[in-house]
Amino acid sequence: MQPKLLLVFLMLCFADCSVFGQNEPYRLTNAKVSPFPDQSVILMPSWIKQREELNTVYLLSLDPDRLLHNFRVNAGLPSAARPLAGWEAPDVGIRGHFAGHYLSAVSMLVERNRDTALTRRLIYITDELYKCQQALGNGYLSAFPEKDFDTLEVKFGGVWAPYYTFHKLMQGLLDVYVRTGNVRAYKMVNDMASYVEKRMNRLSPETIEKVLYTPDANPANEAGAMNEVLYKLYQVSHNPKHLALARIFDRDWFLIPLSNNKDILSGLHSNTHLVLVNGFAQRYAITREALYYHAVQNFWNMLTCHHAYANGSSSGPRPNVVTPTSLTSEHWGVPDHLSSTMTKEIAESCVSHNTQKLAAALFCWEGDPRYADAYMNTFYNSTMALQNANTGAVVYHLPLGSPQTKKFLKEDDFRCCNGTSIEAFAALNTGIYYHNDSTLWVNMYIPSKVNWQAKSLSLEQVGNFPADSVVEFTLKTAKKSGMTLNFLIPDWSNKSEVYVNNQKQALDTRPGSYLSLRREWKDNDRIRLVFHYDFYFKAMPDDENVFAIFYGPVMLAAETDSEFILKGQRDEILKNLTVSGSNVFQLKNGGKTFVLRPLYDINAQSYGVYATIRDY
Repeated sequence: MQPKLLLVFLMLCFADCSVFGQNEPYRLTNAKVSPFPDQSVILMPSWIKQREELNTVYLLSLDPDRLLHNFRVNAGLPSAARPLAGWEAPDVGIRGHFAGHYLSAVSMLVERNRDTALTRRLIYITDELYKCQQALGNGYLSAFPEKDFDTLEVKFGGVWAPYYTFHKLMQGLLDVYVRTGNVRAYKMVNDMASYVEKRMNRLSPETIEKVLYTPDANPANEAGAMNEVLYKLYQVSHNPKHLALARIFDRDWFLIPLSNNKDILSGLHSNTHLVLVNGFAQRYAITREALYYHAVQNFWNMLTCHHAYANGSSSGPRPNVVTPTSLTSEHWGVPDHLSSTMTKEIAESCVSHNTQKLAAALFCWEGDPRYADAYMNTFYNSTMALQNANTGAVVYHLPLGSPQTKKFLKEDDFRCCNGTSIEAFAALNTGIYYHNDSTLWVNMYIPSKVNWQAKSLSLEQVGNFPADSVVEFTLKTAKKSGMTLNFLIPDWSNKSEVYVNNQKQALDTRPGSYLSLRREWKDNDRIRLVFHYDFYFKAMPDDENVFAIFYGPVMLAAETDSEFILKGQRDEILKNLTVSGSNVFQLKNGGKTFVLRPLYDINAQSYGVYATIRDY
């Protein structure tokens, strides 16, 4: 064992090494609030539920044997299936990554919905992957050969992200175990972790640093969220080797500056490093080390205040362009310089998804409404905008300039964002409700039902938010229950009203806060929230004349085949915005009439989000 790994191992040798039982969730140690178990939150019929169903249809359409083909070939096992295409083609370095996403997405749906077809699919794929791992014989499991790791350890590149791909499969198998209790999947992910440990043990700290050093454009040695999955594995296994191994992937060159509040994001590949921060959050949940807390919180503030667009998404052209991709996409730029980044390939879907995960973690630590606000903004104006409402197809990037179109990925493309999106749309029930021992938080207004088993009660909400600003709740309980209900009053809501059993309540409803209702609740008590929407702008940090238009929680896009250029003062432009129908708006400006819709309602049409004022 190398000295660095040995030291961490010895520090942890007295930790509890027992393995939890089946279905033990990833824990948030000492969190202020906790999410409800996934199976406790059920989506009710709505446009959100329809988006989940589109995703489920797509998952069921995929042939399991095609997903398994490259794994079987790599293990020397027969396969008669037709190979997948795109980034899953037999000659592509990260082949096999999509299978990991698939396992994660399907396991979420199986845990929640008990879908028999998906359950059979999950068991079959897991069993067949187990055969591949057994055939390889050393704990290794992938759709690409081991020699890719050999090349990485010698050249520190020259192959396409083997750890990134390895992580996806580890996370998928761990989700299968945690969410469905599949013990074989747990054995497999433990064996994969042991394989990684053996590789790392034979490397010097200097070599490890070179293997995992990723400041370049589009780093071919991108390690994905290896630290995150190993921290999650430790939360299930309590095996100190997993904690020590996860720490290796943290990388101090990135961690330490963040903890000291130094913005080093400019030029970095966005999703390579964002997922590392999600790993830092997992470590803080375990160890409570201030170093990690400060790194995560500081990163969040840097990202959202200085590198993110109005919908919470980020990534775009790199300041120092050295690869074709870095000319247009996937990197962070100079802080507060965003108005010149409006290429057709900004706001990568993976980045939006992982930003939401980070917001959820921070909310659990602090219960601060600003994280809930940010989560809601990204949910409606990035995540929901990634999917075609008619076909279920998704995009890699979400351009926000003008004129732009959404480039929906083909069925056989299997890029990273296909994989991220099938997870995101399998998890639309998350982020809605949280709790502690005596309080229930409502952070999202989505038709759904949460069962709080410990309190023997449920809360059901209905409505058509955000198209309709009225949301209603009904509480079901077998006995009177004294507790607090906290409802998010988003920062865009200048005026909100609350009714309990049809009686208007004189309560504090300040924007960016929680409305707290504390009382003895009884069966069939009803709560109604009424939000009032206004039009407003969110300007670029470096140019107040370049801005996005919002109506309440919703980012609007103008249907246009040309640049979205406006005339006049901002106040004048606001006065000429009107509601013309459900999710349809008009803007009269400069002798033109623009039709606007929520960005999540834009499918095939050409559009523009950010407008520019030109008065000369």
